[in-house]
Amino acid sequence: MNASLRLSLSSLRAHRRRFAGTFISVFLGVAFLAGTLVMGDTLRASFSNLFGDATAGTDAVVRSADTITTPGESQGVRQPVDVSLVKSVERVPQVAAAEPDIQGRGQLVGADGTPIGGQGPPTTAGNWLRDTRLNPYRLAEGRAPARSGEVVVNKGAAEKGGLKVGDTTTLRTPDPVKVTIVGLATFGGADGMGQATYTGMTRADAEEYLTARPGEAANIKVRAEDGVSQRQLVDALTPVLPKGMEAITGQESAQENNETISGQFLTLFTNFLLVFSGVALLVATFSIYNTFAIVVAQRTRENALLRALGAARGQVTAATLVEATAVALTASALGLGGGIGIAAGLQALFPAVGFPFPEGELVVKGTSLLLPLAVGVVVCLGSALLPAARAGRTAPLAALRETAVDQSGTSRSRAVVGGGLGVLAAASTLTGVWVTPSLWLAGLGALFALAAFVVLGPVASRAAVRALGAPLDRLRGITGGLARRNALRSPRRTAATASALMIGVTVVSLFTVFAASLKTTMDQTVSRSFAGDIAVSAPSFGAGGSGLSPKLAPAIAEQPGVRYAVGLGSGVADVNGGGRALTITDPATLGKVLDLGPVDGTLQHLGTDGIAVSRKAADQQHLTVGSTARLAFTDGTKPSFTVRAVYDQSELVGNYVITRSAWAPHRTQDSDTLVAVTFDPGVSAAEGKATVERVAAQYGKPSVQTRSEYAESSASGIDMMLTLVYALLALAVFIALLGIANTLTLALHERTRELGLLRAVGQTRPQLRAMVRWESVLVAAFGTAGGLLLGAFLGWVLVRAAGGASDTGFTFTLPPVNLAAVALVGLAAGALAGLRPARRAARLNVLRAIAME
Repeated sequence: MNASLRLSLSSLRAHRRRFAGTFISVFLGVAFLAGTLVMGDTLRASFSNLFGDATAGTDAVVRSADTITTPGESQGVRQPVDVSLVKSVERVPQVAAAEPDIQGRGQLVGADGTPIGGQGPPTTAGNWLRDTRLNPYRLAEGRAPARSGEVVVNKGAAEKGGLKVGDTTTLRTPDPVKVTIVGLATFGGADGMGQATYTGMTRADAEEYLTARPGEAANIKVRAEDGVSQRQLVDALTPVLPKGMEAITGQESAQENNETISGQFLTLFTNFLLVFSGVALLVATFSIYNTFAIVVAQRTRENALLRALGAARGQVTAATLVEATAVALTASALGLGGGIGIAAGLQALFPAVGFPFPEGELVVKGTSLLLPLAVGVVVCLGSALLPAARAGRTAPLAALRETAVDQSGTSRSRAVVGGGLGVLAAASTLTGVWVTPSLWLAGLGALFALAAFVVLGPVASRAAVRALGAPLDRLRGITGGLARRNALRSPRRTAATASALMIGVTVVSLFTVFAASLKTTMDQTVSRSFAGDIAVSAPSFGAGGSGLSPKLAPAIAEQPGVRYAVGLGSGVADVNGGGRALTITDPATLGKVLDLGPVDGTLQHLGTDGIAVSRKAADQQHLTVGSTARLAFTDGTKPSFTVRAVYDQSELVGNYVITRSAWAPHRTQDSDTLVAVTFDPGVSAAEGKATVERVAAQYGKPSVQTRSEYAESSASGIDMMLTLVYALLALAVFIALLGIANTLTLALHERTRELGLLRAVGQTRPQLRAMVRWESVLVAAFGTAGGLLLGAFLGWVLVRAAGGASDTGFTFTLPPVNLAAVALVGLAAGALAGLRPARRAARLNVLRAIAME
């Protein structure tokens, strides 16, 4: 073993440039993975400290015990707390102070008239708590609100909106309210809760604008007397609370709020980045395997001589694995340092680009270092294992051979295995798409398909390279022909090199196809379901934004030239035992602006006890016209509703519809999400839009769009997501380029004498450079073509499986322009990867090259 170690280390020192590509691939993959984990740990710790500091004075929270949670939502809606309960709480001896906490949505309008936030993080408003220890916000400038119309806003929101103390602006609740800023506040020492905005009002204003009925609050915050623990306070409060109410400790409340604001987002964000770390490491696996396979092939005579001198198979294998271990440990260790640097850089970058995450020290946990280190070592050693085993099988007589060039070809067993994987892929995907719609089955089929492509790569490489390189004979003459024959020399090597790029192109093509299909589906949904001329909306994601004022639709309907204006609001209720989202609207007019398809029953007379249900929901709930549905609202009431209509198309209207009069007794902070407008015949789109914009300007300037503009804006988030995906996949593509360049460099090393002979018989340096570049382009073309085919197929599988599993009816779309751009980028990447090896080949000394063995 000592001899193997010395041999390996001396070989590494002598040929360290051979492993440069492997080193960089492992380094980048580990750095990305470590950076993601460290950044996630840092942000979680920062948010936890932020909430801990901000809510340190709250020892208990009294709230409703029950929640109504709709599908896809992790945080439910709770019943309001009666403010009169504060007096009962204050009489408990262990209580030092108690205040009602009124919460709602409130979106500030900036100095330029643009709403602040609303594209994701919450835009909240509430009553300014007078007890400074119970209040999580601290005045940094100005004073607390004392009169109606006065507010305190968090510093981050004020800076983003160009607002300062003394300014007057609009707060959308969603009804527009004129407010004067009298103070700026911080949250736990920061300018706010990340990107969330906060507006603190007087208690009277909060009750008027943020609740449906005065005397209601989201919860009651309680501070304990000195010497009373949080648990003791909760135990003392519990007996005095009415049925349906509960008390939790302040620490538990802070943890829940932290999870609501940061936990879900950070988990999704870090998991998203980890997927791309995995893609990068998978691409690196092929590059590492190819490097060691070529190095082993080049050392055939050397390993054979070692065997002839008495070295055992295990010693030769161990020598190769020692080299792989040395590269893996060094690159992974340095990758950890790079990952910490990446996390530190992102921590500094986020505030600069508008993501003011909480400040805090960089948190580096042991698991965040050990996991990337282990992954880097396992990936590198796993990739080198087969080449090392092949080196150990070298026969002593191989030392007598003239050349050691790898001439690996295809085999029947490889074709059989690859074909078997292809059959499994087809069976799994078709089952997951048509028989039993399932994303899990479709995903399993995708893995089988990827494995089949990799295994069958050498089998297909000869035919593919011949076909792709055929034009080179005519376009580039003998130079193109030599490039094509060089790419055909080792099918296994060509396939392994191309597979790295293929994986990157596959993922890019997959997201491109899925995004195009999603956009087409959304466009068709709006075209099919939206029968209006104008859509007024307040675009937002999650809890962001304030919605639209319910007064907006009636105000638009009163304008000349407007035929119908219908607002669609939202609410929640428990329907027959499950939380469901409700659409609050005027059903009698709804069919004039939205196409609901065939309707059983009637939408004209739902009244206060009728409900309309989509056909999909009716089938799931076994409901028909005339059936009774039991609804439970957040106010604790459980009335029975009669199903009076069943409609077909639910894309824009949702699955459950009730009237505004039915919702009024149970509503909290009422708002609309969309107002659909149709005009009288003869009213032009421009004229009608201008009319609606004048009215909308009085209600906080929400977005006013034509039908086509509304469809386009509905899909705008997809383009943002796709841009992020492309940016993250750039790392995987870069690693694939390193693999191509490294493979070419090593292949040229073993063809040194041949290149010298070509130069001796008249090949010019430009011709030699062109030959190497075209060889690189052919390898890249093979990988790009395979990636496009596999990506398009997997995109189809994902679209069909997702549509079948969710009954959304996604429309599969192949975007030819986008995929052509991906193909051109793949070919350009191949040309770029061949530049450095081509320059090195052209600089060879002809006489020395010919003299090499």
